[in-house]
Amino acid sequence: MLEVETDIGAWDESIEWAALAERAVRAAILNSPHKPLIAKRVTVEVSVKLTDDAEVQSLNASYRDKDKPTNVLSFPMVQRDLIEDLANSDDGEALLGDIVLAAGVCEREAAEKGVTPQEHATHLIVHGTYHLLGYDHEQGEAEAEHMEEMERGALRSLGLGDPYAIKDC
Repeated sequence: MLEVETDIGAWDESIEWAALAERAVRAAILNSPHKPLIAKRVTVEVSVKLTDDAEVQSLNASYRDKDKPTNVLSFPMVQRDLIEDLANSDDGEALLGDIVLAAGVCEREAAEKGVTPQEHATHLIVHGTYHLLGYDHEQGEAEAEHMEEMERGALRSLGLGDPYAIKDC
């Protein structure tokens, strides 16, 4: 079973961010080799925090030695090679990890890409979920392409376009 906990923080409260985050995480997992996680008896939890640029900058500085805000940070709690063993959790719950998005960065990037903040946030949550599942686009071109193809598939399943398509102006 999948449980997505969402903390809206500094984001526009008129938007159903919790439902968006749930759909994005679910789509990412269903469009990956880890699809069986959703049907397991263990509760697999993902935490999504939507916060401001200052908090993301602080986290980025603390954990990545990069003193600037970034669009999304992911904090996996399970090693990639142990994900399939989550059904053996002692208490029936397993925290897959945390995803943190920066409002200002997300809004600016969405405007640059010509998409809504909701569409861009969906992509970033899908992207962050793949990091929680152990995928890393910085580990070589083949891994990056594989991760991007999974992202495209997850976003297609949500009715969204290819975030990596080059748009001619």
